[in-house]
Amino acid sequence: MNGDQLREHLCDHYPYLCPMFSVEFGDGVLAVRREGLREAASNLRDLGFDRLGMLTAVDRVDHLEMVYRLTSRSMTVGIFIKCRLDPSEATVPSLVGLWPAALWQEREVYDLFGIVFEGHPDLRRILLPDDWEGHPLRKDYQDPGMIRRPDYI
Repeated sequence: MNGDQLREHLCDHYPYLCPMFSVEFGDGVLAVRREGLREAASNLRDLGFDRLGMLTAVDRVDHLEMVYRLTSRSMTVGIFIKCRLDPSEATVPSLVGLWPAALWQEREVYDLFGIVFEGHPDLRRILLPDDWEGHPLRKDYQDPGMIRRPDYI
């Protein structure tokens, strides 16, 4: 199944998701609001997306973006879910209940970006010490010992 076939399949089963769907570089991309993330993810799981391959965050300076990569072994297709977040209100629902693989990945994003996953069963730092201040992968992170790279990166 390719991205266009996935769009048709998704639109048939969940018409409300259809306007938020696009195809980029052959993969499906679903842009959802924070409030609709859990429902969209649940619908995709019910549709056959049985594997959460990865989740991460991106600091886009003016906003944060959660990115999830789901795959369906039966349909042999993948899809990205993207969710835009205001940095001052960086919370999303946890997807651990849908895909247990999200457990450690959500903790990593929490630790490095400061995004809070509502309903996570064990949300605490995973890489940095508990007394560490700040979230080092955010562009506004400050540390006097940090060597800044040039602005072109």
